[in-house]
Amino acid sequence: MIYESRTYRCVPGRLPALLKRFETTTLRLFDKHGIRAIGFFTTLVGASNQELTYLLAWENLAERDQKWTAFVTDPEWVAARAKSEEDGQIVETIANQLLTPTAFSAMK
Repeated sequence: MIYESRTYRCVPGRLPALLKRFETTTLRLFDKHGIRAIGFFTTLVGASNQELTYLLAWENLAERDQKWTAFVTDPEWVAARAKSEEDGQIVETIANQLLTPTAFSAMK
């Protein structure tokens, strides 16, 4: 099992638009493509309170590549993303990491 940590730093003031997009569209499309989301978090204390961080679980890199590619190229996602950004860009930067659990991790 591998985990992916993704952090989206929003354009100032656009975090509510990102959260709405996840709630109304992204999560449904994750389900459609078999993408397993295991947690979503906003930043309470840190460098920016305009961030959404979430974790995805993957069996292996091949699964990640196949499912993520299918998601980002899905015409429904492409259209929904464009519509959600009609009032301007939402995400300023994206940082992601692929993580493997340690021998002593509660998550394996």
